[in-house]
Amino acid sequence: MKQPSLKDFLNRKTEEYNQPSFIKDDPVSIPHLFTRQQDIEIAGFFAAIFAWGNRTIIINKSRELMQAMDMSPHQFVLQHNDNDLKKLLSFKHRTFNTTDLLYFIEFLKFHYSGHKTLETAFTRSMHKTDATTENALAGFHHYFFSLEHVPARTRKHIATPDKNSTCKRLSMFLRWMVRQDNSGVDFGIWKNISPAQLICPIDLHVARVAKRFNLLPRKQIDWQAALELTTCLRKLDPDDPVKYDFALFGLGVIEKF
Repeated sequence: MKQPSLKDFLNRKTEEYNQPSFIKDDPVSIPHLFTRQQDIEIAGFFAAIFAWGNRTIIINKSRELMQAMDMSPHQFVLQHNDNDLKKLLSFKHRTFNTTDLLYFIEFLKFHYSGHKTLETAFTRSMHKTDATTENALAGFHHYFFSLEHVPARTRKHIATPDKNSTCKRLSMFLRWMVRQDNSGVDFGIWKNISPAQLICPIDLHVARVAKRFNLLPRKQIDWQAALELTTCLRKLDPDDPVKYDFALFGLGVIEKF
């Protein structure tokens, strides 16, 4: 498929999936339960971290956690007491268990006690001249695990480019927070990261479709693959390359392309 027709095709598929109807069956539905920015951030963060495996299970477990936080995650994070935490002790999602959850809440309380938005946890290591969010993701990983007594097992739940991870879930979370259009799926509530700096979330499904369109020459699915795919997508839309995540995901996961 020649590049002009490929661009037209991917634009059509992006428009097809980047619609409000996409929300209900996707983990992005969890932050859409809320209107307050901090609640959107926390709900979106957990939904993104839980986003591997069956989407229905991801959504159900994310909603379960929000309900355990009385559907007020920001207030819960800042004002919880020991009795409140007892409600979380039975929570588990795949390999994410109570030990991990309690540390996540400890970090979020630490951060929100001094900051109004989770955006600053990412931008603290990022420069406006950065071409990508690589420094933001690496810096966030370091910051997230900067508290005392970090459980060793919890480190696996936050990816970093420094370990050549695809950082798929965090890149998806950044897409939700940063991208803004008229379709209503992504929130666009963070203003200090540009959509042009985002990296396309990549997994085996997205990689399979990208390879079919010669958008991904690299065989290994790692951070370099995410960068290579995004570089190709920037040739189609330099200002908003990650909008094509909708097309690649929809083709790979929904249409089994």
